Amino acid sequence: MDSSLHQPWIRAALLVGALYLLVGRAFAVPATYVQEWRLAAWMVCGVAFAAHIAYEHFRLRHSPLLVALHAALAVAIGAILLALAGMINSLWTRSPLRPVWLLALVLWPAFTAVPAFFAALAASAILARFWPNVKAD
Repeated sequence: MDSSLHQPWIRAALLVGALYLLVGRAFAVPATYVQEWRLAAWMVCGVAFAAHIAYEHFRLRHSPLLVALHAALAVAIGAILLALAGMINSLWTRSPLRPVWLLALVLWPAFTAVPAFFAALAASAILARFWPNVKAD
């Protein structure tokens, strides 16, 4: 068995990425009060993002750079899963695959992971400043 899957940060990134997919799909279902559902989805994802950063910092004791990379990876996983879900839904409801979906598979993760990296880097640097429990990498 591959030992890389036994790394706790990989499991956390996959779990949080899957949570982003579930929130994105589940909160898109209600047809009423769209703005409120979007705000709720943002809040749930924000809590998951903050919890992931806290887990990486306090539990795994990673440096701010690793925390930011792992949090951004989870966001990218969620974004690519949402792009795939959208593509599958489009194929299910309409016939041909449009090239824009192939572009979405690249752009959605990039457009979400880059800002997530910088936000997680800032948050984890603040955590490291006030709670310096980071082990040497």
